[in-house]
Amino acid sequence: MRSWSFPLMRVMGLELRLHMFFVLLLGFCILFANVAGISVTRACALWTLILIAVLVRELARILAAAYLALELRNVLLLPIGGLFAYASPQSSDRANEPRIVRTMAVIGPLANLGFAALLAGLILAASPGIPLFVKPWVTPLHLLRSAVCINLLLAAIHLLPAYPLDMGRILRRAVSGPQAPAPQFSIPRVLTQTIPILLFVFGAIYQIPWMLVAGFFIPIGAHLDDQGMLFQSVVDTVRMGDIMLTDFSALSPSDTFEDALEKAVHSLQDDFPVVRGRNLVGVVSKQHILDALHSEGNGYIQGIMLRAFHVAQTGDSLGSAFRRITGGRGLSLVPVIEGERIVGIVTLQNLMHSMGLLSEGRRRRQQEE
Repeated sequence: MRSWSFPLMRVMGLELRLHMFFVLLLGFCILFANVAGISVTRACALWTLILIAVLVRELARILAAAYLALELRNVLLLPIGGLFAYASPQSSDRANEPRIVRTMAVIGPLANLGFAALLAGLILAASPGIPLFVKPWVTPLHLLRSAVCINLLLAAIHLLPAYPLDMGRILRRAVSGPQAPAPQFSIPRVLTQTIPILLFVFGAIYQIPWMLVAGFFIPIGAHLDDQGMLFQSVVDTVRMGDIMLTDFSALSPSDTFEDALEKAVHSLQDDFPVVRGRNLVGVVSKQHILDALHSEGNGYIQGIMLRAFHVAQTGDSLGSAFRRITGGRGLSLVPVIEGERIVGIVTLQNLMHSMGLLSEGRRRRQQEE
């Protein structure tokens, strides 16, 4: 989810991330404005209205998720809506319950419809002469009218039975069950592939920009969500013992900095476990060794190694290891132990490589089924 995205804000302790395709949409708005002879400022304002409509939708869904006891990790924002990442397998499973799927699918469109009604009421109260529903519905030239129509169109788009739109989620859950992604030749998969093409074709023929945008981003959202769910299934089911490196380099507390660097030359690791015999006593990074050598001269590893660090057992899930790696002390290594003895390591590099292979293997098996 972090690939090609950046943090936008935090809501209720939850990180909302903006995908780079939203920035691509900003470029599309500016290009459209230049061709039409409209100011860039108005194009940016139109893009901001789209972002606000998506935020209204997702904030409502976040509140609904909290009410339904769904623990979220973060939300990825796309021009057609947001994709949820769940903080635990239990929340992910609960989110696939039919009642929860239907409830979450209703919340988003209702939020946009309610916000559109509120905007329309304010506009008509302040300026009764403004026509709200005149083509073009979405244009940088009429931002007030566009604000209402953007919310109405976003709600309407999610009534299409294409995944990951709200109606598409209901259909896929009803036809394919909780599995993800849906089988290759199932009705949800066919509709997800067909509807964006139709939107794009009609948008190009009749010069309707919002159809082009929807047709472009629906398959992108489906791909990102499928990949995220596959990634999550790997995270929740694969154990550390299945993926740990058993052939790794280790240092001794009595090694000097120069000895350690000599060993590091022949290793691809950035971080090293420090062992006495087979017992784990610390961890140290290559960069920390270099910094100490430059500032203090030659010394011993036991003087700079970290003695407080995260470890994992062979039966721990990859999800717990991944959170330890991304949340701990600047290290990209988690030692795997049995008792006090180190039996393997998981590094960020081998974790991402192995999870990519595992996800690809599961995706191929699901397609064959």
